[in-house]
Amino acid sequence: MTETASAARLAPGDTAPEFTLPDADGNEVSLSSLRGRRVVVYFYPAASTPGCTKQACDFRDSLAQLNDAGIDVLGISPDKPAKLVKFRDHESLTFPLLSDPERSVLAAYGAFGEKTMYGRKTVGVIRSTFVIGADGRIEVAQYNVRATGHVAKLLRDLNLATA
Repeated sequence: MTETASAARLAPGDTAPEFTLPDADGNEVSLSSLRGRRVVVYFYPAASTPGCTKQACDFRDSLAQLNDAGIDVLGISPDKPAKLVKFRDHESLTFPLLSDPERSVLAAYGAFGEKTMYGRKTVGVIRSTFVIGADGRIEVAQYNVRATGHVAKLLRDLNLATA
């Protein structure tokens, strides 16, 4: 097991690890540039796979509701920017997708490590979502989330769900 595979998990109240990563177009995006706003940072295994596409489209479809509540969304995966461009354009995604091929940010958030998939232990991206407060502290830390239905649950947890 590698050192990054056993990264500690974050909890509400922890300071969110700072990062700067390239987006799909190669522009650098820093968490610190969003200070003063709440941010959903979600980690997903691979662009254009069925579960990741469902999750990304759910975030896209809920983006106006999140933005109206003062919440930005960032998706992070180990995919290279070129793959993120295709994913973004094909699915009409309207929020930044960030590339972390070294998995350093994934590891800092505890979103990379040992997981069980189809009954077997493996090391990879742990589908995780964080809500980071305007002060840079973790408000919500969710690990091993499901791709389907996750965004609706998050909206309920944030009291943003509409009837």
